[in-house]
Amino acid sequence: MFANYEKYFSFTAMKTLYLLRHAKSSWKNPELADFERPLNRRGKKDAPAMGKFLKFQKVQIDLIVCSPAKRTRKTAKKVAKEIFYPKQKILYKKEIYEANIADLFSVVQETPNEIHSLMLVGHNPSLNDFANLLLPENPIENIPTAGIVAISFAVNSWQEIEENTGKLLFFEYPKKLFPNTKQNQVLSSENYL
Repeated sequence: MFANYEKYFSFTAMKTLYLLRHAKSSWKNPELADFERPLNRRGKKDAPAMGKFLKFQKVQIDLIVCSPAKRTRKTAKKVAKEIFYPKQKILYKKEIYEANIADLFSVVQETPNEIHSLMLVGHNPSLNDFANLLLPENPIENIPTAGIVAISFAVNSWQEIEENTGKLLFFEYPKKLFPNTKQNQVLSSENYL
């Protein structure tokens, strides 16, 4: 059973950012360009499992912004399905693919202020570096594939977000949530509720 993080969402934050690293991708075809790499078998299971985790936590996402790489698109769609976010509303921004911290800051700060919860679906090392820039302490060594970092900000607009101003709500990933599953296989949906 998942830990319940609902108490953290009562924090007086006005904005919440979810950083989701794409699920495990396939290296089966070495001829494939990096941009076109699909999810592998584990990735296809982990992405919806993390969506179920978010649903269990009663997370509601106002906007999903995603790298256009195939593995991030597939991850975003699988998570979106679990949290009842319409996949046609996922925004794809090429700046997230091969992004640096400045690119991710720009994407966040360009977000309309009526959006209160934003999910960025992207890649390491930029997501990891971005999370550590936003959090004042306890740096995250590595966001594993399908890992999610949730950060809240006591601000009224996305433009007000600066370095070291975030509060870590949670940092979860499949191997942490499902440590006893063989080959990290996803539990049946009854185990999420």
